[in-house]
Amino acid sequence: MTAPVLLAVAHGSRDASAAAATRALLRLVRSLRPELTVRCCFLDLARPSLAHALPELAAQRPILVPLLLGTGYHLRVDLPVALAAFGLPPTHLAPALGPHPLLAEALADRLAEAGAPADAPVVLAGAGSSDTTALADTARMARLLATRLGRPVTPAHLSAAAPTPHRAVADLRAAGHPRVAVAGYLLSPGFFARRAATTAAHWTSAPLGAHPAVARLVLRRYDEARAASALPSAA
Repeated sequence: MTAPVLLAVAHGSRDASAAAATRALLRLVRSLRPELTVRCCFLDLARPSLAHALPELAAQRPILVPLLLGTGYHLRVDLPVALAAFGLPPTHLAPALGPHPLLAEALADRLAEAGAPADAPVVLAGAGSSDTTALADTARMARLLATRLGRPVTPAHLSAAAPTPHRAVADLRAAGHPRVAVAGYLLSPGFFARRAATTAAHWTSAPLGAHPAVARLVLRRYDEARAASALPSAA
């Protein structure tokens, strides 16, 4: 028997470069496991939508892998409701990608690519949320990145919560750190990535995008959900 389809569910954006980044990541996922069928859809603002993709695949009992970095409303409410509507059990929904050490690996690489030196304090710039669980996930990710880098990392939020990356960078500069790096805790380019680049930091890393560690994490989340559902592995 073949493994069930991996249906990656991204947030979606009006920015075409965001969807392009999602598809580039999934091409990398497919290259790591070519025998696995990988499809993608979006929660909002891009096509195909989850509402269109899931009916087409429901008979194949797909595993949904949210391309989300924290456990917010979409993962706790929207996606379980969508699964239930098509008779799929909760075990067919993988956890959010973050927080996870593989994301710390990708974030560290993006910081290095941006030229950030090993001694610069770091602000982790997440998208932000009004959901306290999602905010706690960003704080946990900051601790994982701090462990990876061996230096302090301050969690910050680009919307809906404090501190903002602008405030966090300003506070670090006022505390005597003239050179600060911002790690963009984002999967794709777009509005939030542009906002993250407007702080007074000396270095701002690019979104995680099609990083090999992120691709490995997508497959790990798929495998975890498949195991929880007692589904067959790929032939």
